[in-house]
Amino acid sequence: MTTLQVAGGRVLHPDMTVSRGDVLVDRDAGDIVAVGDVPAGDETLDAEGCLVMPGLVNAHTHVAMTLLRGYAGDKPLDRWLREDIWPAEAELTPADVRAGAELGVVEMLKTGTTAFSDMYFHVEELADAVERAGLKAVLGHTAVTVGKDADAAEADVAQSLAVARDLDGAADGRIRTTVQPHSLTTVSESGLRDLAEGARDGDIPLHLHANETTGEVDPLVDERGERPLSWADDLGLLGDRDVLAHCVHVDESEIDLLAERGTAVAHCPASNMKLASGLAPVQAMRDAGVTVALGTDGAASNDDLDMFDELRDAAMVGKVAADDAAAVDAASAVEMATAGGADALGLDAGRVEAGLAADLAVVDLEAPHLTPVHDPVALVAYAARGADVRHTVCDGEVLVRDGEVLPLDEAAVRERAAERAAALAERAG
Repeated sequence: MTTLQVAGGRVLHPDMTVSRGDVLVDRDAGDIVAVGDVPAGDETLDAEGCLVMPGLVNAHTHVAMTLLRGYAGDKPLDRWLREDIWPAEAELTPADVRAGAELGVVEMLKTGTTAFSDMYFHVEELADAVERAGLKAVLGHTAVTVGKDADAAEADVAQSLAVARDLDGAADGRIRTTVQPHSLTTVSESGLRDLAEGARDGDIPLHLHANETTGEVDPLVDERGERPLSWADDLGLLGDRDVLAHCVHVDESEIDLLAERGTAVAHCPASNMKLASGLAPVQAMRDAGVTVALGTDGAASNDDLDMFDELRDAAMVGKVAADDAAAVDAASAVEMATAGGADALGLDAGRVEAGLAADLAVVDLEAPHLTPVHDPVALVAYAARGADVRHTVCDGEVLVRDGEVLPLDEAAVRERAAERAAALAERAG
């Protein structure tokens, strides 16, 4: 066993208490061996002045949309998609997706994210970027049937199922997959049924957008006379390993249904605010027993992939939504960004605990905006930034050391992405 000792810092424990101690990692197995007073490791990672916490989990994003960061904004979701994003995405090439994915992976690693769940296209390019970078991902091809003829729609559904079957377990097991209907309003009823049936037959989780705006919810209620998630349940789309992104406009019956089915929610507060989609009832969902994780959504609607920003937004927006300053407290926000995300994605991670995956973010607390350290958990929730991450470790491998991304050439990644983004914008007009 070759060991790594993360030494000299404070450790954030699963119960959200903090104590001084080291973390010993089995680099061969990728697991945490011990926490606290540990034997000396074969290699040392300096955590002096830092908080050693679980790596952050981005439970819903579209990583390659980094190429569309700042491309279009200040519009509601439907207009933003139809007028700007979908026309640009129609011009995407596999090389574009590869460049955007590498840029997003670099950004996430530098800001302490060790796992993410993505919905997009040209998934083989995403998978190659993940394999090279060393972090974990849940990937899939997103099926959209609206506006397509019958043959094209059927092919898109078949591709989502095929990618989920064929790619699962890639990158030495660091890549898992989901079947991905884009949403309840962008996939036909027959397509939704086929995707749900295929996912269940293949024992593969589902990942889809749901109840993001009133413009999606109200027409379904008017047409069907039932709430969208009740209809989704009828279609077989709510299982105990599935993840629904957003769930901004859910009523009490839908919250109870999510809790009963064990379906997780990926809350994306920054995107919901920028697109004026609304305020998700996060505290009500947590109180009902729903697993709530956090996601950045894509960089085109956020506009970054920094999960520290996201957990701060989640805490702030959660209080406003509940009209209660005690709602979505600091510990809850941090838990959603770590253990909640790991649980939603089925990862044996999200906690600094012996026996779990050694996915760690080492946050430097020696900065003016993080002084004094009365409560490290409150600092993480309300004051820390992705730029405060000193080291990132995934499966026991040091992927970021002293702010430098080791597996990828950051300067080259940025240059390629900028060139690809400029050419894409020109093609999209």
